[in-house]
Amino acid sequence: MTITAGTEAFSSEGSGPNASIGIALSHGFTGSPASMIDWARHLADAGYAVTLPLLPGHGTSWEDLATSRWQDWYGAFEAEYLRLRSKTDHTFVAGLSMGGTLALRTAAEHRVSGVVAVNPGFTFYDPKARFARILRYIRPTVPAIGDDIKKPGVREAAYIRTPVAAVDQLHRLFRDTTSALHRVSAPTLIFQSSVDRVVPPSSVSLIEKRLGSADLEVVRLYNSYHVATMDNDAGQIFEQTGGFIQQHSGTGDE
Repeated sequence: MTITAGTEAFSSEGSGPNASIGIALSHGFTGSPASMIDWARHLADAGYAVTLPLLPGHGTSWEDLATSRWQDWYGAFEAEYLRLRSKTDHTFVAGLSMGGTLALRTAAEHRVSGVVAVNPGFTFYDPKARFARILRYIRPTVPAIGDDIKKPGVREAAYIRTPVAAVDQLHRLFRDTTSALHRVSAPTLIFQSSVDRVVPPSSVSLIEKRLGSADLEVVRLYNSYHVATMDNDAGQIFEQTGGFIQQHSGTGDE
């Protein structure tokens, strides 16, 4: 399957005083590294070692996504985290939307140095999503969920349709990760847009109730929609992420 131009994975070796610190980043559901590339490059320019994989089923076609499983998405991200961890002293995980979910699940399985999640997903606006396992046979696709961006003229290169079979897999990922949140002990920084038409506020509320870490900070974003990493508050996310990494880079990994 041909990868769409502009959706390729990104990685950068660390340099300078931050070379021993790594950050594994993940894009969201139906999206691609295009939504995260500015964040990744900002971190790489600061000297951090960075990896931003293209998750299975993404960056090609929605038909490809329809045949992938949530374990494929998680496995690909976890593998990149482990690869980065083998080369760095302190390794963080971060993500947008479903990418934030994957980051938190990784933190439940491994002792990461810290977690940064932007509008992480755990719940749906549409209650029918929980029945996607059945509905996929009735309605194979639904309208796209991409490009929820306040800033004019910005597009995230997401799929033009959303396969319902993949929504079923997303629901399974949400359910599995929810049950593991109590195992997350790492410092966690969450950015939440005040207006988000993709992920409901109940997602962050669930994290606040279930997260095992006592070190949780939620930062509200008032000038961005769901894809905040490409929106008006992107600079704030990038700068505060850098401060968070510096603050917690002494925790180490196991």
